[in-house]
Amino acid sequence: AGVGGDWFDVLPLSGARVALVVGDVVGHGLHAAATMGRLRTAVHNFTALDLPPDELLGLLDELVGRIDQDEAADDSSAPVTGATCLYAIYDPVAGSCVMARAGHPPPALIRPDGTVEFPEVPAGPPLGLGGLPFETTELRLAEGSRLVLYTDGLVEDRLHDIDVGLEQLRRALETAGETPEETCRTVLDARLPDRPGDDIALLVARTRTLGPDQVAEWDVPNDPAAVGEVRSQVTRRLGEWGLDELVFTTELILSELVTNAIRYGGETVHVRVVRDRSLICEVFDSSSTSPHLRYAAMTDEGGRGLFLVAQLAERWGTRYTPAGKVIWAEQPAP
Repeated sequence: AGVGGDWFDVLPLSGARVALVVGDVVGHGLHAAATMGRLRTAVHNFTALDLPPDELLGLLDELVGRIDQDEAADDSSAPVTGATCLYAIYDPVAGSCVMARAGHPPPALIRPDGTVEFPEVPAGPPLGLGGLPFETTELRLAEGSRLVLYTDGLVEDRLHDIDVGLEQLRRALETAGETPEETCRTVLDARLPDRPGDDIALLVARTRTLGPDQVAEWDVPNDPAAVGEVRSQVTRRLGEWGLDELVFTTELILSELVTNAIRYGGETVHVRVVRDRSLICEVFDSSSTSPHLRYAAMTDEGGRGLFLVAQLAERWGTRYTPAGKVIWAEQPAP
């Protein structure tokens, strides 16, 4: 359908999680494509904040509103006539997916047994209306499930409304092969017209889970003496995983993070170590206060903990949870 405003992205997050995004700027041509580029870049930037889906869509909504205001003041620019988006976060440790949508078509879900359903995810308003909240929904996804995200060009046209298109999509998904590639091919063969009148974006993600053999976690007493036991536990687990060369740096990282959590993070401290493509250390506490990296002076007795973590880890950061926060650090796995 020429240059348009549909896009999708798959973005890595902390804790082995992944963000799945699909969006659509209404219209065709360079203006729609340029606006899409701005929204896509914004999603990349907002994703770095590790926000829940409803909050991220709220920021996108404000951005589209500002774009509209700016272009309304410019007689040579056409206003954004509408934009939709669906943002999902999949957690392979919990086997859960949280998502929210802003006026976007509903996701499809293929269960491991081949059953197809359209989960109930509140539609939310399109982006740019302002003042209306978005709602996050959590789904439990078994390993081998396939999550199908798409834009409206796949299920709507001038001759049929969306209900007809969704039913045709369901029938196509019921006959699709097991891999994401086969699923995409089947859907496009069934739904893509010879001369599409609208842009189409299609994203199929197959879930995998990280089992107990890849995750180790411990509750830590609110006592500085417990840090030594954490070091002993993680040393044993890394030995079982064949990651002895990471023992020294991992002990240092967890010692600093756990000590800070016990000192400043409230009563509850929990440690989780995840072996995925990288080795991930996470320390959960009940405080919502964000840690700050600072450069200690030569005469300072403390203040070097996070600086040390930043030097040892490939990436590190903070994300917030309803119960507090998580400080995480990743190291490349050999």
